[in-house]
Amino acid sequence: MSENLKTIRELAEELGVSKQAIQYHIKSLTNKSRQTNDKGIVVLSVDEQRFIRGKVDKQTNKKETNKQTNRRQTDKQKEWDINQYLRSEIEEIKKNRDKQLAVKDKQLENKDSQISQMQNLLDQQQRLALQDKKLLEEYKSEIKELKSLNIPKQGSEKDDSIPKENSAENRVKEPQNKKWWHFGRRM
Repeated sequence: MSENLKTIRELAEELGVSKQAIQYHIKSLTNKSRQTNDKGIVVLSVDEQRFIRGKVDKQTNKKETNKQTNRRQTDKQKEWDINQYLRSEIEEIKKNRDKQLAVKDKQLENKDSQISQMQNLLDQQQRLALQDKKLLEEYKSEIKELKSLNIPKQGSEKDDSIPKENSAENRVKEPQNKKWWHFGRRM
């Protein structure tokens, strides 16, 4: 029977609580007389141990239930906080996306106007090039017509052009001979 008896310290270590907690529960026991071992240390019987275990387990269960409830509440609060944070981040991202899309739309409008302007300029350039080509063709045909009209007269023009060249050369020589100090004299 002494094997079933335990000291307050042994029961406290077994249950994982303090000696003061065991002594507190001992006060609520019905019998006021305590057994002691040969050293004078208070020992608890099996029934007393069972009673104290039940009390400690109830308190432990209450504490664990409270801890679990608190843990659930803090978990829910954390989830709510995280959800709120994520919602605010999503809203911020949506705003930034909308701003970026507006900027991109504006850029696309600018690019479209630039493209249409470039197409107009290219169209004008092509029309001008076509006009230039037509004018060149007209000028070539006119030159051919003029050459065909001038071919019989070419022989007579060569003869006439020689004296003209000589007279032009003479005119060039005369101004070279005239200097201001020779202005009154004739040479």
